[in-house]
Amino acid sequence: MKVILKKQLQQYVGSEFIQYNPDVADGTHGFIDYFERMQKEYPQRSIKFVRAIAEGNMVALHTHQIWPDSDQYLTIDFFRLIENGKICEHWATI
Repeated sequence: MKVILKKQLQQYVGSEFIQYNPDVADGTHGFIDYFERMQKEYPQRSIKFVRAIAEGNMVALHTHQIWPDSDQYLTIDFFRLIENGKICEHWATI
């Protein structure tokens, strides 16, 4: 899975990737490690994308997440893109 994720991330994420979530390390390795851990610890978690909004070099994703024990969260993720359309920064709020 790590190889597949790394190839996909190279398509969408810039060589420098700053992560403002304190639970996720900067760079693609931090991203991969975090989401592999989440998949292993919470395989039943689901994420529904509600809407995406883009303006200039910023994109916002609004999601609805359902976690084990039926915990539900609405999240908004913000991404800043660089000239080639790759993600270089990420912020999240729950």
